Parts: sequence; structure tokens; C-alpha cells
Amino acid sequence: MIFIKFGINLLEEQQTTSKKSETRESAEKHFYQSAVNKALQSPNGHLDLFLRFLLGLSLQTNQTLLRGSLTQTGSISQINKETVQYIKKKLSENLSAEKSINLIHCLNELNDRSLVEEIQQYRTSGSLSTDELSPAQCSAQVFILLSSEEDLGEFDFKKYSASEEALLRMLPVVKASNKALLSSCNVSEEGCENLLSVVSSQSCSLRELDLSTDSLKASAVKLLSAAVESPHAKLNVLRLNICELSEENCEALSSVLSSQSSSLTELDLSIRKLQDSGVKLLSAGLQRLNCKLNTLRLGGCNLSERSCEALCSVLSSQSSSLRELDLSNSDLQDSGVKLLSSGLKSSQCAVETLRSGFKLFHR
Repeated sequence: MIFIKFGINLLEEQQTTSKKSETRESAEKHFYQSAVNKALQSPNGHLDLFLRFLLGLSLQTNQTLLRGSLTQTGSISQINKETVQYIKKKLSENLSAEKSINLIHCLNELNDRSLVEEIQQYRTSGSLSTDELSPAQCSAQVFILLSSEEDLGEFDFKKYSASEEALLRMLPVVKASNKALLSSCNVSEEGCENLLSVVSSQSCSLRELDLSTDSLKASAVKLLSAAVESPHAKLNVLRLNICELSEENCEALSSVLSSQSSSLTELDLSIRKLQDSGVKLLSAGLQRLNCKLNTLRLGGCNLSERSCEALCSVLSSQSSSLRELDLSNSDLQDSGVKLLSSGLKSSQCAVETLRSGFKLFHR
């Protein structure tokens, strides 16, 4: 209001009135563009809502309502059109997902829904691929997904892309979803780090995460374990159907199982290569008092007699909270089946279901 009444731009470092050589229309255009820039430069987004409010205030209808306190300006319609174009130009730059989404909100405040309508047409025609979208279009797609409660129950990434770049753009959708299926994504350690910063954030809604991809490195699994162990993480189900888990990875996951802050109740490690030492570490974690895990899936693993012995100790442990152990499609020797059967017969055993390659046991 101060700018419109007196021409003083409070968004500038030095508070000066518009120059005489500068037209009123040019000064107003500069004012709104500087507001956009200030919001984008904010490290914590504290100016995002202010920018939306300011742009909404610039509409002709709102200017008319405030006619008693504001002086009439130049061509409001033309200034708004140029502001829209400036915002779209900014959307083509390498912005964070949060800042891009705020700019889409700003376009809505200015009654420009062209980007959103364009993506909705793509979605209706079934020819939508995130890899083919511009950064601005991708931001519009994320905006649409976040506005649709139906899509946030389960977010299946393979419907949109398999690239890490697309995943990073869509992290706000992952953050707002209850279940995220990311098994199609080839994610690097850096990409995994960005993903897991979302998983461990206080505002994340994610309850189930499927990261079953052979591209997941050992270092990334360790990062994942730290994120799940975060006191802010709400993850209940984690699926890691990958090629191999090292002993170091199993140690990290065992730490998660025994962590008081972890909310994990189901862990799917249907892995083709799982060493005896790894099974022993996981079994130790399952027997600790803080462990809340109800279901452990080790389908497809070639478990030796030594591994079955470690799992038998879990079955007969009074402190274990495990209720279901899934060893489907696992190559179990007769001695291993015998050990597991003896564990099930233990008076301390709380496991109700054991799935094996031979049969399904119920208690």
C-alpha cells in the first residue's frame, strides 16, 4: 500500500521513491518482480505466503475493493501479464521443488492457470511422462498431485518416470504421500540423501516406503537406516528387495530395529544374497526390548543352517515382538526346517505365522 500510495518500494535495500524518468507502470512492474526475487532468495520460505497475498492484492477486483485507501494506478492488467511471464521465466530455472510450487500458487493468485490446465490435458490423454516435461510443467504436475487427496494414498513413481532428476522434483509428493513405491528409480547416493532428508523430516506423512532397486549402494542403505531411526520419521513399512546386503548394512538395520525412536513394524528384505553374519545381526536386533517389528520378510534368500539357528533364537525369544516370519521361496535345508520348527514349539514363541518354501505354519 505504501508503494501504491507514495511510490516507495520497501522491498529494496535502499528505500527510494520511483525515479521521475521511470513511468508509474514500469515502477509497479519492477516492484512485483523484486517481490518475486525476494521470496526466491529467502532460505526458509518465510516470504512465500506474503508474495501470494501481494500478488492477489494486485488484481483489478481487489484494487477496486480497496479504492478508498489506494490511489488508482496504471494498466493493472498489463502489469499482471508481465508479472505472470516473469514468474514463468523463473520457473524454467533450477529452483527447489518447494519454491517452484509456491510460484505455481502465485500464478493462481494472478488467475493464470495455463500451466496447470496444460498438464491436466496431458493427464487426461494418458500421454504424460515427467522426463518430457519442462521444469515449469513438472512443477505444475507436482502442484496437481499435491492438490489431489486421491493420489496421496499411494504414489507409484513408475507411472511418471524412472530418472533420479524427476524423483528429486517430485519429493514434495513423496513427503505428502502415505505410501511411496520407488522401486523403478535408479537412485544415486546423493539422490538417496535428498530423499531421506524428506523421510526423516517432522512434516513427512510417509508410512510405507518401497526402495527395491538394485542401484541402491551400500552407503545409501546406511543413510536409509539413519533416516528411519530419526525420531521424526513415521515409517512403519520398509521394503528393500535388492540384490545384496553387506554385513555393515545389516548392522545398520539391526540398529534401527533396536532403536527406541524407530516406528518400523514391517521390514521386507527379500534379498538374493544375505550372509550368515547378516542374519545373525538382524536376529540380535529383533530380540532387543525396544524392537517393535511384527513382520520380517526374507523371501528368496538362501539361508544356511547357521542362519536358521539365528532365526530360531528369535522365535524362542521372550523379548521378541515378531508375529510373522516370511521365508517364502527360500532354499531351506532339512536341518534348517527342523531348527525353525523347534523354535515354533518353544513356549516363549510369539510368532503366529511362519511362511517357508515347504509349508505355512500357524500357531
